[in-house]
Amino acid sequence: MARSTLYQQVAGELRRAIYSGELGPGAQLPTEMDLMDSHEVSRNTVRLALAELENEGLITRMRRRGSFVRDRRALLMRPQDELSASPGVLRREAFADAVTKEGRKPGQEIEVSIVEPPEEIAARLELEEHSVAVVRRRLRYVDDQPYNTNDSYFPHALVRDSEIARPADITRGANRVLEELGHRQVRVVDDISARMPTPEESTRLQLEPGTPVVVYVRVGYDREDTPVRVAVSVLPADKHLIRYELALS
Repeated sequence: MARSTLYQQVAGELRRAIYSGELGPGAQLPTEMDLMDSHEVSRNTVRLALAELENEGLITRMRRRGSFVRDRRALLMRPQDELSASPGVLRREAFADAVTKEGRKPGQEIEVSIVEPPEEIAARLELEEHSVAVVRRRLRYVDDQPYNTNDSYFPHALVRDSEIARPADITRGANRVLEELGHRQVRVVDDISARMPTPEESTRLQLEPGTPVVVYVRVGYDREDTPVRVAVSVLPADKHLIRYELALS
């Protein structure tokens, strides 16, 4: 039997055990020696099988400790809920709200700066040439593990004297602050795409090899149809489930 068929067979059996729950999150896989004996294959064949599962994001391989099934519990994100609260009704920031509802612990690191935004962002905000924006860059955590990044850009002239321009958590969310400034968002445009992460994203999010990311861009418009916010989220594909629910008339 060809070597490629052998390692794919070993990988297939382990994959089925993972998806069936026989090997749950955090479970240790059989050792290389055990897999060699049970499948009557060489060490190289076993290592090729494990490498395939690692590239698929199913396992983590730790030197001198072995291979373990990754926790693939995805965070449910409902983008339509972000702006669904009635005006004047207090609510938590959307990410923290979603994480807390699952009984998990949210956290984030925030960096705020004034920048001349990238050309794509400036175009989405309809800024004049060389205009600046306030950007809130957040590395967001679930249960103390880095989960995603979110960079939100706002026209500087609009938010310069508000909480949005200060490097602190806004418990009620930046969208509520925009509403208080007279720029409640009444329409959003979402663009969702997928790609492989940059080296910086892989390091920052502690991504396993072969893990793709979803790039989710939301542009919010006020009643004058003026863009007031561009939010760019980078979401590891194995940690997020994006769900839209649309009412059909």
